[in-house]
Amino acid sequence: MRYLLAVAAVLSALALSACDRQPAAVPAPPVIVTVPGPAGPQGAPGAPAEKGATGATGATGAEGAKGEQGGGTIVVVPAPEQQR
Repeated sequence: MRYLLAVAAVLSALALSACDRQPAAVPAPPVIVTVPGPAGPQGAPGAPAEKGATGATGATGAEGAKGEQGGGTIVVVPAPEQQR
């Protein structure tokens, strides 16, 4: 029983140490970020634009349909509220 405990401790130590391996990958080189310098002076204003031609006027639309004569229209007006 004494040897069983010692063998189990040695095997568990070996098993746990096998999991602690370092990867064999080469680390990536650092990324270099260039920072832009200060803004330069403002440029000269551009030349003024030429005026464009006026567009053509659109055609007149068609005339709408004639309405019907009124007759059966009912207008409902609510009664005024009583003051309290």
